[in-house]
Amino acid sequence: MIVFSIYSAGDKCTFEELVKECFSRFPESFSFPKIKKWPDARKLDRPLRVLRKRKLIKGGPKTYFSLTKLGKDKAKEIAKFFSQGRLKI
Repeated sequence: MIVFSIYSAGDKCTFEELVKECFSRFPESFSFPKIKKWPDARKLDRPLRVLRKRKLIKGGPKTYFSLTKLGKDKAKEIAKFFSQGRLKI
């Protein structure tokens, strides 16, 4: 979901833009448990580290996030599944 959100946001995605993009696309997954109408940025911390370790993204919250070549390929694959209605989250 995060890789797809970065892909949707553009080449360079700030942390704030990423929180907005993830929450607007996947509100159930990126909201506070008790207040569903607010985004919970803490839910991005560990997954972002894992995506960096897997070499899918680069950057950080103080600058911006962008996808690596491998990340772009994965995001295009995910976008294809969404467009076909095969991937539901």
